[in-house]
Amino acid sequence: MQLRISPSDGTPIYLQIVNQVKYLVASGRLAPDEQLPPVRKLAEQLTLNPNTVARAYRELEAAGVVASRRGAGVFISDSGSPLARREQKRILTERVDVLLAEARQMNVGVDELLELLRQRGRHIQ
Repeated sequence: MQLRISPSDGTPIYLQIVNQVKYLVASGRLAPDEQLPPVRKLAEQLTLNPNTVARAYRELEAAGVVASRRGAGVFISDSGSPLARREQKRILTERVDVLLAEARQMNVGVDELLELLRQRGRHIQ
C-alpha cells in the first residue's frame, strides 16, 4: 500500500491517510479482507508518529472501512460496505464536475457531452 503524505497540504496527516485508504478501497485497489500494514510499520514507512497512524485506523474503523481482528491486525471490510459505494460516487462526482466545467468552456452542451459518453462507453465495453 503506497500512501503519499504532504505536511504542507493543510489537511491533518491522519485525515490524509484516511482519505487515501478510502480512495484505494473505493477504486478496488484494496480488496475486502486485505490486511493493512501494522501501525508501527506504516508509521515507520511514512516517518510518522505511530499515534497518527493509529488515529487514522480508528477513524477508518469507525467509518466501517476497516475492521480490527484481535491479534491478527487490521483488514479491509467487506465490499458490501455502503461507504465504498458512497466514496465511489464522490470520486466520480468530482470528475464529472471537472468534465462539465471543461465542456462549458468549450461550448459543448450537456446533450452533446452525454452522446460522447455513450459512444465512448460502447467503445470501451
